[in-house]
Amino acid sequence: MLAKCHWQERARECPTLVMVHGLEGSSESGYMRGLAEMAFLAGFNAVRLNQRNCGGSERLTPTLYNSGLSGDYRAVLFELVERDKLPAIFFAGYSMGGNLVLKMAGELGAEAPAELLGVCGVCPTIDLAACVNALEMPANRLYEWNFVLGLKGRLRRKRRLFPGKFLFDRLDSVKTVRGFDDVVTAPAFGYRDAAEYYYRASAIRVTGQIAVPTLILTSQDDPFVPFAPFQTAEVCGNTRIELVAPEFGGHCSFISAERGTERRWAEARIVEFCRQRANEQ
Repeated sequence: MLAKCHWQERARECPTLVMVHGLEGSSESGYMRGLAEMAFLAGFNAVRLNQRNCGGSERLTPTLYNSGLSGDYRAVLFELVERDKLPAIFFAGYSMGGNLVLKMAGELGAEAPAELLGVCGVCPTIDLAACVNALEMPANRLYEWNFVLGLKGRLRRKRRLFPGKFLFDRLDSVKTVRGFDDVVTAPAFGYRDAAEYYYRASAIRVTGQIAVPTLILTSQDDPFVPFAPFQTAEVCGNTRIELVAPEFGGHCSFISAERGTERRWAEARIVEFCRQRANEQ
């Protein structure tokens, strides 16, 4: 993975916020740049991660990316702890990135390193099957079309970089995200089909095991991240998870009603949450 890092002058004395973007995003996505700026001004080291093949990093790995690769972020966490000796680390992810960081925290459970002080997810896709079902609704056709174009374009770039490696039948006929995952993602990563991939890669299976302070921000009117999964025992039954779900907000937008420096409500809530946890140490 490629990271864009913004270090404070005395980095090891400051908390660190690691950010993960959503599907077909990058470290340059507006929400990533906005959160990094706000966090840095609040005294945090800010690390904007690009998922595999994102942000122009296709040539760095012969693999693809998917919603289940939480091990990538676990590796980043332990490198920051063991090599960089950072004492206070937070992760924040948007949409697909939110699923990944929540899945990482759930898999770590009570074994999470003491340096991991908190995790945040903004409109996280914790139930992938439910999200794909919503994405296939007629009102979301434009969203899905845009995602599919991006995914297919990225795969074609990978083919040029790694000739002979990414040969998938039926790619030209793919019109949906589910179709892409059936034809490309599932066989590339050893899943039986898209359904098995969605089940195994969804953070909701392990959110009940999260043992670090966690903030989930989602909106009840998100067009393709249904609210129902956030009302389940896996989320609501874990006292380590703080769920904030306004009635309106769309998908990862949350335009702030506050004037001044607070441009986006979610960015401000993440920094507020992390700063409070860092000050408790």
